[in-house]
Amino acid sequence: MTFRNKLRGLRKASHFGPTLIVTTISFGFGNYYWWEGPAYVIAFGVFTGQLLVGWSNDLYDYEDDLSHQRVNKPLVSGLISRELLTKWIKVMVPFSFAANLLGPLGIQGGLVYMLGIACGVAYNFYFKFNWLSPLPYAIAFAALPSSVAISKHITPPLWMWLGGALLGMAAHFINVIKDMKADQKSGIRGLPQILGTRNSVLVAILLITAGFAVVLIG
Repeated sequence: MTFRNKLRGLRKASHFGPTLIVTTISFGFGNYYWWEGPAYVIAFGVFTGQLLVGWSNDLYDYEDDLSHQRVNKPLVSGLISRELLTKWIKVMVPFSFAANLLGPLGIQGGLVYMLGIACGVAYNFYFKFNWLSPLPYAIAFAALPSSVAISKHITPPLWMWLGGALLGMAAHFINVIKDMKADQKSGIRGLPQILGTRNSVLVAILLITAGFAVVLIG
């Protein structure tokens, strides 16, 4: 296990695509409410939080990924070990708290953002398996932009947190659709798995429509 493979494995385990998208969104809000300098610091803090969500997801899902032979997962392919991933999670938890609470977000904004991260981790370990599975997504997506507004002592407007919550739930349904059959075989019974593929697609479309409508009207 070379150093290069470890870095590649940690990057893949972070679900790097979604992590990068969320980080970019946070930079946009940071640049809007602050300016470019603090926006980079805010984005870095958000990035560390997203690493925790992705890493904890891959760690918890290891046995299920192994049973479905998901060799694209770094733990299954052997790029990294569970011990290494656990070690990095333990390091990143206090580091992420410090990066967010001591940065431009401040104590209040930082805690709001870390609430979203806590919801993401809670989804991995608990909410993923019951009908409340959209709830952590709703809170996390509402918390991200709201945390930046709060850092400037601005009450987050309705369109921001409601639009974020609706789009977050839509992201949940979209994310589950591709693994629907495998999840159902594994006994994962989140709301999308309960509703099935067709109904989940319809719900996702409705949530996206409602989310963008709220944002545009706001």
